[in-house]
Amino acid sequence: MRIRIVDAFTDRPFAGNPAGVLLLEADSFPDAERLQEIAAEVNLSETAFAHPLPADWALRWFTPVTEVDMCGHATLATAHVLRTTGRATGPVRFAARCGTLTATARPDGGLTLDFPTAPLTEEPVPAGLATALGAEPLSVHDTGQHIGDLLVELRDEATVRALAPDFAALAAHSRRGVVATAAADDPARGYDYVSRCFFPGVGIDEDPVTGSAHTALAPFWSARLGRDELTGLQASARSGLVRTALRGERTLLTGTAVTVIDGELLTAF
Repeated sequence: MRIRIVDAFTDRPFAGNPAGVLLLEADSFPDAERLQEIAAEVNLSETAFAHPLPADWALRWFTPVTEVDMCGHATLATAHVLRTTGRATGPVRFAARCGTLTATARPDGGLTLDFPTAPLTEEPVPAGLATALGAEPLSVHDTGQHIGDLLVELRDEATVRALAPDFAALAAHSRRGVVATAAADDPARGYDYVSRCFFPGVGIDEDPVTGSAHTALAPFWSARLGRDELTGLQASARSGLVRTALRGERTLLTGTAVTVIDGELLTAF
């Protein structure tokens, strides 16, 4: 079985967020335990498994330690593989735990994902969060069922970039993780806000570029900046840009992807 490693939300290899992608030929998924074993072996923040349906594709995502409800970069990676291998020529629909997702190719070579917008609920700053994160929050929002993060607004871009969290302590503060964000110091650089994403609770201390988090970042920053179309920079070591367009209950995420490894899985399901 072919297995590909795709760098998502980047136009060059060894940047963005790498995801494993396996396209299955069967009409159902193997046992979750086997999918989890493969994801642990791949050991990237997400490995995506997809199999064909009569009209769409079924899609699941696994971190090295657990299955998740929603993942943006591995969906982008899967759509990229379907497009570059000729398995899909038009818009692709995915049936996933978080509902129906779509991916549409753009004339410029990018892909636009249609995801549900995360519902944001402001809440008090939890005790101990500032110490665990290493910075004092300006505001904290819960991001709802499928994301399960705390969206934490910080003072400025420099504060976000300088974070060095206590990951063990941070794991106690949300179901999946903590998304730290601030407005860009200089929007002329090509992005409107910055973020970093820490998910120690699902086996990922820091995720390089997190598409799903931008379904919360988009409404958060659109409300503050007064524009529905923005660009976010995830300021990890690998870094990546996510273009967002808020469409009410849906958020469009646009990016590019690059296949860097194309190999063969030598173990049977």
